[in-house]
Amino acid sequence: MAQAPGPGDGATLAVYREKFRRVLGKDFRRTVLIETNAHEGPVYVAAEHALYFTTVPEPGPKNIAIMRLQLAGDTFPFTASTLETVRQPSNMANGMCLDLKGRLVICEQGTRDVPARISRMVLKTRAVETVVDQWRGLRFNSPNDVVVKSDGTVWFTDPNYGEVQGFKPAAEVGAFVYRHDPATGETAVVADSFNKPNGLAFSPDERVLYITDTGANQAPGTYFVNLPHHVRAFDVHKGGHLRNGRLFAVVSPGVPDGIKIDTRARLYIVGDRRAGVLTARRSAGGDCGAWRGQFHFRRAEKRRAVHSRRHQDLAGEAKDTRGLAFQRPVIG
Repeated sequence: MAQAPGPGDGATLAVYREKFRRVLGKDFRRTVLIETNAHEGPVYVAAEHALYFTTVPEPGPKNIAIMRLQLAGDTFPFTASTLETVRQPSNMANGMCLDLKGRLVICEQGTRDVPARISRMVLKTRAVETVVDQWRGLRFNSPNDVVVKSDGTVWFTDPNYGEVQGFKPAAEVGAFVYRHDPATGETAVVADSFNKPNGLAFSPDERVLYITDTGANQAPGTYFVNLPHHVRAFDVHKGGHLRNGRLFAVVSPGVPDGIKIDTRARLYIVGDRRAGVLTARRSAGGDCGAWRGQFHFRRAEKRRAVHSRRHQDLAGEAKDTRGLAFQRPVIG
């Protein structure tokens, strides 16, 4: 396990940026595509050369839209073309991904009137249907992030941010991580030891599942240092069970929110105060993480992100023509 060093360790922002560039290559660029109210769930659809994402919750009766940004250009850096609303209201959509048939799988957190669910949308027709909306007759809390494994199973996290943020009733179940098999209709809890399970990503060979815990953030603006702000790793046993859970990395200050992994097993973590890259390596003691570089969000930038959330930068990164899209998140 590796804890991310901070400014107090004597390292400078320039040093971290240089390490980050060593990971992503000498031609690394962080390019602003568009200033918009991006929040969560960035999904690039190669067939459309378009980026889908969800928006920042509106004040008052919370509402979120699913947006589609048409990209232009054949080489990176791309440019933004048209931005359109795909679905609004979206039942408080959050994390998203593509399934094996190219459909958009959506975490719908739900409201006091409409239950939470995992849904999927056919991009061509924009028809939406339910994948799963309950576990043993109990409603989900606020599904946060989702990934689809190569066998078609749907894995997702379900913290209770809807309850603590006031747009959902009291939770009926714990803050669990689930596996749903569309072929059999079976839904199972695969992890129940998290405070606020959030982002998740499989290793390239799908033998390890990485899951973030944002328990240190119990409500907007709070940070409890004694509660989880780390990434855990689990071995995937027989394709459908998690075992050998261990601490992979601690992020401090802040919490690790969304995560993605590339083909070289480099884990990209975005939090409320920094974005970083970890490399996974196998050792006698199990998996551990080595920080290869990170960006700290400077205090002025942090204030801007908080007070101008409707104008956050949606940014993209690329290496070897493979792009990563991320947003500076509002936790929850």
